[in-house]
Amino acid sequence: MTATLIDGKAIAEQLRGGIAQAVKGLERDHGFVPGLAVVLVGDNPASQVYVRSKAKQTVEAGMRSIEHKLAETTPEADLLALVKALNTDPTIDGILVQLPLPSHINADLILETIDPAKDVDGFHPVNAGRLMTGTGGLVPCTPLGSLKLIKSVRADLSGLDAVVVGRSNIVGKPMAQLLIGENCTVTMAHSRTRDLPAVCRRADILIAAVGRPLMVKGDWVKEGAIVIDVGINRVDAPDLGPGKTRLVGDVDFEAARQRAGAITPVPGGVGPMTIACLLANTVTASCLRRGLVPPVL
Repeated sequence: MTATLIDGKAIAEQLRGGIAQAVKGLERDHGFVPGLAVVLVGDNPASQVYVRSKAKQTVEAGMRSIEHKLAETTPEADLLALVKALNTDPTIDGILVQLPLPSHINADLILETIDPAKDVDGFHPVNAGRLMTGTGGLVPCTPLGSLKLIKSVRADLSGLDAVVVGRSNIVGKPMAQLLIGENCTVTMAHSRTRDLPAVCRRADILIAAVGRPLMVKGDWVKEGAIVIDVGINRVDAPDLGPGKTRLVGDVDFEAARQRAGAITPVPGGVGPMTIACLLANTVTASCLRRGLVPPVL
């Protein structure tokens, strides 16, 4: 068996097309354009690239992109003041503070200061609680995108065994909650799980989100399983030349694709969906703030 490749780029492009149409409809019928504010503190090269990509795709979808670039030495109080100002700005529908933040800033405090109604990253404890209780709220973008990729392969997930490897607040925990909401039987696995390979082998849906390159081996994958690789790891690639690197996931892709039914590549799998779902969350937030029913995206 060779797995079907889940093309995150193509699915994200389709989602962005739907978002652009929804934005046109909101402007035509209700007279507003959603606005996304992104705050970048410092000059982390990876964060800069990510923020540029977010801004570009926001504008391409017809939305307003507002960027705030602050110095590495920005005091925590100044960042808090900016977030509070964005909370009260009626033209801003979504606020995203790019992580990681400099070490002198308490990231949890900053994220908890964002208005939950504008928390398009879905990290605020209020939105986490709403996801846990199934009462709405904004959902973290990477798990939301991962679920859309899973459902592109199989629409009805009821009764399937799902294993989430990784228990972070950003990916692992919300991913498990989304799968529970789809009526899966969910196991959360991690570094202290006993016989992790055996746990993974029973998964109809296997999510790898640990940040360890190629940790999930091919023989950990159940025949026909859907495998979603959230990991993005840069490793040395001497075969490409001195000092060269390549991106790999948390799953040994070449081995796993011989057993899986469907699998995401790295890059080109989950990554593109994360930004697309950020845009979708911004549209959703813009509607909910105005008492409108959000479009189905």
